Amino acid sequence: MWRRRRKITAIVGLMKITYFTSSAISSLLALIPQLTLCFGASCICHCTPTFKVAAATGHTVVLVDQTEDILEKSRKGIEESLRKVAKKKFAENPKGADEFVAKTLSSISTSTDAASVVHSTDLVVEAIVENLQMKNELFKRLDKFAAEHTIFASNTSSLQITSLANSTTRQDRFAGLHFFNPVPLMKLVEVIKTPMTSQKTFESLLDFSRALGKHPVACKDTPGFIVNRLLVPYLMEAVRLCERGEASKEDIDMAMKLGAGYPMGPFELLDYVGLDTTKFILDGWHEMDSKNPLFQPCPSLNKLVAEKKFGKKSGEGFYKYK
Repeated sequence: MWRRRRKITAIVGLMKITYFTSSAISSLLALIPQLTLCFGASCICHCTPTFKVAAATGHTVVLVDQTEDILEKSRKGIEESLRKVAKKKFAENPKGADEFVAKTLSSISTSTDAASVVHSTDLVVEAIVENLQMKNELFKRLDKFAAEHTIFASNTSSLQITSLANSTTRQDRFAGLHFFNPVPLMKLVEVIKTPMTSQKTFESLLDFSRALGKHPVACKDTPGFIVNRLLVPYLMEAVRLCERGEASKEDIDMAMKLGAGYPMGPFELLDYVGLDTTKFILDGWHEMDSKNPLFQPCPSLNKLVAEKKFGKKSGEGFYKYK
């Protein structure tokens, strides 16, 4: 069982992937016992809200990144996000809002040396760039310094958890913990169990997710887990439908919003997630199973990424945003 008042370490990477907003770490902070979060420049979006949720419930959180400048920006982002939450939560009690923010921030510390903080950590949550070699090198190094009981978890959305676990000596204390954007609002967390993950580790992560106010779902270590395994092929089929000239992207988006009740059409969602991110996921799956028709490369997507048109974050993707 996951007990509150534990220590968690979150590790994030360098690549500029704007998958989550800086409110994410904030959310995590509000709920985690002692958590060390190690992040990099790019993943501030994904993990900041998660980080906030942990701290707000009185848990001790250590945020780890590569430079003091990045950590300072992260902390400012967390404080801004907390103040927005406090303003709504304590609408008629300004003093209570200030106390909430101050107490939450007091639960957060930072470090640029992950190895120096993991020795007293109960859970390490990694969210660095989606690069198997970089992740494996990180986990291999942290494995040498972390306590025997420490659980390692990756927030990857596309890489095989088993491949990450094999870089450590704690395969039974290793699993996937995949949050969704925007973290403060999205209730879902996918908890990924590899063939080596112990039942105790798995149940601890389920309890941990619930402690964050999330709804965990269990999945085996299959490409894309549950959501992305269903979502990415759907998005790619929408693109292929347009490539074949059978419908325009505008009509496809409108059809799925009005006919299926989706808040965004597939092309709108692709631009929101990032075309480079989607291509990376699809390429990884294709490498794992090149004969699977769902994992085949997409010419239109490849062309836009090659032209540096990544979607909303670059100002243009399938649609223009300038």
